Amino acid sequence: MEKVAIFVDVQNIYYTVKDKYKCNFDYNAFWAEATQGREVVAAYAYAIHRGDEKQGQFQNILRGIGFEVKLKPFIQRSDGSAKGDWDVGITLDVIEHAGDVDRVILLSGDGDFDLLVDKVQTKYGVDVEVYGVPGLTATSLINTAHYYREIESTLLLGR
Repeated sequence: MEKVAIFVDVQNIYYTVKDKYKCNFDYNAFWAEATQGREVVAAYAYAIHRGDEKQGQFQNILRGIGFEVKLKPFIQRSDGSAKGDWDVGITLDVIEHAGDVDRVILLSGDGDFDLLVDKVQTKYGVDVEVYGVPGLTATSLINTAHYYREIESTLLLGR
């Protein structure tokens, strides 16, 4: 059975799905698809903690599906901008698990991950499967991944 590790950039998926489809991503449908016939070694969902009750309920749903939810505090800067980026945390966890799995599954359209995907595939001989929203996923990430899966209607809630 193929061993997989799953890494979800929750903010990226939330905003790109909302922007393109005006609805939400279906994590249950994703989990059913991505884990079918596979052994899940690790599954992380990276999110920002704002202390919001609705967000807490969503995080509990993710936990119920099988994800370990990693939270980083929401930081509001004095100039009004916000910070809440998990790129380094995701990168470290992918590198940590790459030697233990046959496939890394990354949910993000962020082109910053193309170097990580290339390194993991080259150094560890691990296939990387990327899920992203068409038109909002960096071309460099799509081209670097072993397999790219477009997020479309079968992975959306209310579609």
